[in-house]
Amino acid sequence: MKKLFPRSLLAIALCCSAGLRVSAQQIDTLPAPAPANPPAGLPLIPSAPQQYEIAEITVSGTQYLDKSLLLSLSGLNVGDKILYPGGDQFTKAIQSLWGQRLFADVVIYITKIEGNKIWLEIGLKEMPRMSSFVFRGVKKTDADELTTKSGLRKGSVFTQSVRQNATAVIHKYYADKGFGNASVKIEEKEATGQVNSVDVVISISKGTKVKVNQINIVGNQNIPDNKIKKKMKGTKERTRMTLYPDNEHVYVDSTAVPDDYWKTYGFLVPSRTIEALDPYFRFKLFSSAKFNESKYIEDKEKVIAFYNSKGYRDAVIVRDTTYKSKTQNLNIDMQLSEGKKYYFGDITWKGNTRYNDSLLTRMLGIKKGDTYNLELLDKRLGKQMSPEGGDISGMYMDYGYLFFRIDPVEVGIKGDTIDYEIRIQEGPQATIKEVRIAGNEKTNEHVIRRELRTIPGEKFSRADLIRSQREISNLGFFNPEKVGINPVPNVADGTVDIDYTVEEKANDQLELSAGWGGYIGLTGTLGVTFNNFSLRNIFNKETWDPLPSGDGQKLSVRVSSNGKAYRSYNFSFTEPWLGGKKRNQFSVSFYSSYQNPWAYQNYYRPQYDTSSLQDGHFKVLGASVSLGKQLKWPDDYFSLIYSLNYQQYKLKNYNYFGIPGFDNGTSNNINLKITFARSSVDQQIFPRSGSSFMLSGQFTPPYSLFNPSKDYTKDPISQQFNFIEYQKYRFNAEWFVPLSKPSGTDNKSMVLKVSAKFGYIGRYNNRTTLSPFGRFELGGDGLSNFAIYDRDIISQRGYPVYYTSNPRLNPESGQPIGYEGFTIFNKYVMELRYPFSLNPSSTIFGLAFLEAANGYRDFNDYNPFRLRRSAGLGMRFYLPMFGLLGFDYGIGFDRLRPGGGLKDAAKFTFMLGFEPE
Repeated sequence: MKKLFPRSLLAIALCCSAGLRVSAQQIDTLPAPAPANPPAGLPLIPSAPQQYEIAEITVSGTQYLDKSLLLSLSGLNVGDKILYPGGDQFTKAIQSLWGQRLFADVVIYITKIEGNKIWLEIGLKEMPRMSSFVFRGVKKTDADELTTKSGLRKGSVFTQSVRQNATAVIHKYYADKGFGNASVKIEEKEATGQVNSVDVVISISKGTKVKVNQINIVGNQNIPDNKIKKKMKGTKERTRMTLYPDNEHVYVDSTAVPDDYWKTYGFLVPSRTIEALDPYFRFKLFSSAKFNESKYIEDKEKVIAFYNSKGYRDAVIVRDTTYKSKTQNLNIDMQLSEGKKYYFGDITWKGNTRYNDSLLTRMLGIKKGDTYNLELLDKRLGKQMSPEGGDISGMYMDYGYLFFRIDPVEVGIKGDTIDYEIRIQEGPQATIKEVRIAGNEKTNEHVIRRELRTIPGEKFSRADLIRSQREISNLGFFNPEKVGINPVPNVADGTVDIDYTVEEKANDQLELSAGWGGYIGLTGTLGVTFNNFSLRNIFNKETWDPLPSGDGQKLSVRVSSNGKAYRSYNFSFTEPWLGGKKRNQFSVSFYSSYQNPWAYQNYYRPQYDTSSLQDGHFKVLGASVSLGKQLKWPDDYFSLIYSLNYQQYKLKNYNYFGIPGFDNGTSNNINLKITFARSSVDQQIFPRSGSSFMLSGQFTPPYSLFNPSKDYTKDPISQQFNFIEYQKYRFNAEWFVPLSKPSGTDNKSMVLKVSAKFGYIGRYNNRTTLSPFGRFELGGDGLSNFAIYDRDIISQRGYPVYYTSNPRLNPESGQPIGYEGFTIFNKYVMELRYPFSLNPSSTIFGLAFLEAANGYRDFNDYNPFRLRRSAGLGMRFYLPMFGLLGFDYGIGFDRLRPGGGLKDAAKFTFMLGFEPE
C-alpha cells in the first residue's frame, strides 16, 4: 500500500466540505468547528480520476444517532462505484447530512485505497442537545404557553434555527399582547454530567406596553377622521386627558382648510364637538389601545373597503408610518388619496332564463344614481355567500342551480357614472347523488341522516343545506362550530355529492350538588342524564359504555334528599323520533317528592319533651306522557305537543299555603296540556340568531259543569280540592339578534337576547275555588325554591321570592310562611351576551341584563306597567359533564330605600344544571 502526506489528505477532506460549509451557513449560522484529526498512514492521491468501489464506510463522532440510519441518509453504500477525484458523490453526501440540521460539522475522510477499492470514514460532530430549558422574567402561565408555541422540548437538538425560531415566537407572542419592545436573551451553559448537552436559559424582559397614542390622517377631504378611525377595529387610540395636545406629525396636508369651530357653529354638531375635544380629551372605556402589527394591516384594508363602500373606488393609502411619540407610545401617520366619488349607472342583465330582468332588478335593489358600492353589489348578487340568503345567487341555488355563475362586468364609465352588465350562466339544475357523513364515532349514522334535508335523488338547494347544518347543531351531540358541509359538484353528469363532517362532543351530564333550600335546610342532589341513549341496545352488553348510546334518546334519573325533611325522585325518557320515520317526540316521566316541615323543629326540641313533637308532610306523586309532532304549516319550524299529566298531593299538618282549613287531605290533578311552538334558533347553548315562541293551554276536566246547580265554594275547604279544576295559559317568546359579525377563526360575536313571558291561571266559573297548586311564584333564583310545592317558578334576578298582598304570617316572627301565589304574571328580559369560549368542552359567555317582572292576584289587580325592575351582570359556563353552571349579580331597583345602599338592593344568584325561567 502506497502512503501519502497526512497534510495532503486533510486538504482533500476540507476541499470536499468547503462548498458544503457555505450551504450549512445558510441553514444554520453556527460556525463549524475544525474537523477531527485525520488518521495516520494515508493513501496517495491518484494523478488522474479513477473509478473506485467502496469497500467500507465507517461513521465517527456520533453519540445519540443511529449510524446505519446516517449511512442511509448519506446516500453512500458499500459496493457503490465512485469517481475520485472529480466525482460529486462526496459533495452530495455532505449536503444530505447537512440538510438534517443535526450537525456542527460534516467531513468525509479517505482512510485507505487498495487497487480499485476505497475505504471511507464520515466524521460528524453533533449539535448539542437541550438537557433543560427555562424561561426567566415571565409568569408561569406565559412560560407554559411559550413552551407550546415555540416547540422547545428536552432532549432535542438545539440548533441556530431553533434559537431563532424561539426568539421570533416570543417576540410575536408579546407583540400580540401589546409589548412591542420585549427583549429576548438566550444563553447556553454546558450541562453537568451529560455529554454534548446544554442547559438553555431564556431571559425575557417584556418592557412596557406599546399603546397607540395618536392616529394622524391627512388627505381625507370627504370623510372625517372619526369615521375612518371607527373602522379600524384592531387599532385604537388610548384614553387621553391633557392641556397640551400632541402636535407631532410626519405627513402634513397643505391643502387642508382649518375648521373654525366657533364661527361655523360646530358646537351645535355633536360629532364636530367630539372631534374638537379629541386633542385634549379622549375617553375609551372598552377598547384596548395596544398596537398589533397584523391587525393594523387588516385595518388599513378595512379603511379602503370603507371608502369603496362610499363610492370612492380609487381610494388608496399613499403611504403610512409609525413612530414613537414623546410619551414613548406609538403615533401612526397615514396619507390618503380619496379620488372622486362614483355612482351606479345603467344595470342590464344577460343570460337569465329562469327569472326575468324586472324580478332580478327588484331583488338587486340598486338603482341608477345610487352611490357606487362594490361590496353591496357583490353581496346582493351573492358573490359573498351568507346563511341569511336574500341574494340572487341564493335564489338560484335554492332551486338546484349549483353550477350557477354570475359576474358583474363594467361596460362603461361616463364621468363619475359606471354602467354594469351582469352576466349569468345558469347551468343545469343539480341532483343530489350521494350524501356522506364522517366524524360520528358514537352517534349512529341514522340519527344524523334523519335530520338532513338533502336527500339523494332530489334537487340541490342551498336553503336545505343550511337547514341541515342547523338541525345537526341542535341535536346537541356535536360541536356546533365544527359542523362542516362540502358540496362536491360532478359537472359531467350534473349531480352533486354532499359531505357532512361532525365532531362528537361529550354531552352526558352528571349532577352532584348541595344547596340550602329555605326551611328544608341542606339538600344533596345526585343526577345523571344520558342525552344520546339507545334503548334497543339495552340487552347488548358490548354497547355499554357506561350505558348503550348512539340512538339520540334521552334518559334522566335524579335523586335529591337531605334525610328527614326532604326527598325527591325523578325519572324521564324521551324518544325524539317515535317510529323512526317522522319527528314524533314521545316522552314519559315519573316523579315523587316528600317534605316534612317539622323534621328540623322536632330535632332541636328537648328530647324529654315528647308532648311537643309534631308530625306532618307534603307528598307529591306525578306522571306524564307527551307526544309532539313537527308541523309543515305555517312552516316546518312549528310543532304541536300533547301532554297528559297526573299529580297527587297529600297533606298532613301542612299549612304552608296559608289557606285556613287546608292542612290535611288529598288532591288530584288530571290535566291535558296542548303546546303550539316554533323554534328557529341556530343552536342550543349559545344561540346567535333565530327566535323561539311557545303558546300553551293546560286544562283539567270541568268537573263543576257536570253538576251546574251546585256551589262548590260552600263545601269544606278540605273537600274543594279533592279534584283540582283550572284552566292555564302560558306564552313565551325569545329573539336572538347578532350585533356584530363573527370575528376571527373562533366565530365570536355579540348577541342581543330579548324575551317576553306571560302566564294566567283561572277558574271555569265562580262556583269553584282556585287551588294553590299550579299558580306562579316570582322572584328568587329558581334553585332554592324549586321543590317547595307544585308551581311555575318564575325567577327574577335581584329579588328574593315576593308574595301577594296578604300572605299568611308566622304568629311568632311575623314573617310570611305561606301564600296562595299569583294567578297572572309578566316578565321581560333583555340580555347582551358575548362568548369568551365556544369550545364544546367549556362554553363560556358573559352577559349584562335588564329585567322587569311582576305577579298579580287577579285581573282587577293586573297592571302590565307595574313592574319590579333590575339590572346586573352574569356569567354562564356549560361543561359537558355537569351542564350549566352560572351566576348573576343583580340590583333590584325597587328594593332601593332612602338611606340604603346598592348592597341592600343587590342579590347574588347561582344556578346549576338548568337556566330557570
